[in-house]
Amino acid sequence: MSSTQAVLLLKDGTYFKGTAVGKIGTTTGEICFNTGMTGYQEVFTDPSYFGQILVETNVHIGNYGVSTFDVESENIKIAGLVCSTFAHHHSRKMASSSIDDYFVGNQVVGIQNIDTRQVVRHVRDKGAMNAIISSEITDISQLKKMLDEVPDMAGLELSSQVSTKNFYTVGSDQAQFKVAVLDYGVKKNIVRCLNERDAFCGVFNAHTTAEEVMKWAPDGILVSNGPGDPSAMDYAVKTVKDLLDINIPMFGICLGNQLLGRAMGLDTFKMHNGHRGLNHPVKNLITGHCEITSQNHGFALKSTDVPDLEVTHMNLNDNTIEGIRVKGKRAFSVQYHPESSPGPHDSRYLFDDFMSIVKSGKSAANR
Repeated sequence: MSSTQAVLLLKDGTYFKGTAVGKIGTTTGEICFNTGMTGYQEVFTDPSYFGQILVETNVHIGNYGVSTFDVESENIKIAGLVCSTFAHHHSRKMASSSIDDYFVGNQVVGIQNIDTRQVVRHVRDKGAMNAIISSEITDISQLKKMLDEVPDMAGLELSSQVSTKNFYTVGSDQAQFKVAVLDYGVKKNIVRCLNERDAFCGVFNAHTTAEEVMKWAPDGILVSNGPGDPSAMDYAVKTVKDLLDINIPMFGICLGNQLLGRAMGLDTFKMHNGHRGLNHPVKNLITGHCEITSQNHGFALKSTDVPDLEVTHMNLNDNTIEGIRVKGKRAFSVQYHPESSPGPHDSRYLFDDFMSIVKSGKSAANR
């Protein structure tokens, strides 16, 4: 167990001292917090967290180790970790290694022995801001100079840094349906949920055009989650617009919801501190039912009236838009994560809804 001193410094000058975990080094990013009590490995590997320093509010992180089955991408995507207690010993037989080995192997810098309650209350009140963690530099003035050089999250295009470089497929090519996944930072369990519903998935690089996607002859389009500011992704908005013109079935998740909204004329805004956790209440305005949802986003759609859009879901904590559908088109999206890995499975029905649209569209085309 490391006894190396480490420092967490926030952009507004607030700082905290603790001890190092993971790689001895320095890292920067926008600080955010997740309120989930489980699923830390899925969170660490979620590409939507790329460029962010994560504060875990649960006291013990790492107590059940890590497993090769509990990942949402090939490696850790968070920029750094802030936690209260980093559990160096784990107690799960199916774990393949400890969280300490995992962080060192992925070259990720972190800090523990921090009062995360105090950090979260500060970020909750002051809003998301850039931060720096260092276990090699403890001089606050030097860290402030380094932090001043870090760009704000607003305006950053990050999806192309986590998207696949090359096209690949997942699932059986004998499946009944083909779904093209626009990879802006897609999670493995989103693709798995599609595979489970008899879909053969083709995963495309973020900068793939609609014309190139349609050459694969998909039956539907999944517009994925991902990191960064959607207002900096005009290339992706154009692709979504072009696919809307074709009127192919489309389902957007998280960033995909923002891209679909922008394609239809809505604006997006940077939230005060975002939604990240496993217990966010959302109301389905069509059915009247409520869902407990898994969320991870720092941007959202503005409540602007667009005649061709219907708001389908609403966040019950702050009334932000959690889902839309396009009138006259076979396209809809949600701001939260229906694959819920980790999280409750209240929203898995959305994959069934999407595949029903895909099925009806394919049946009509075959008549």
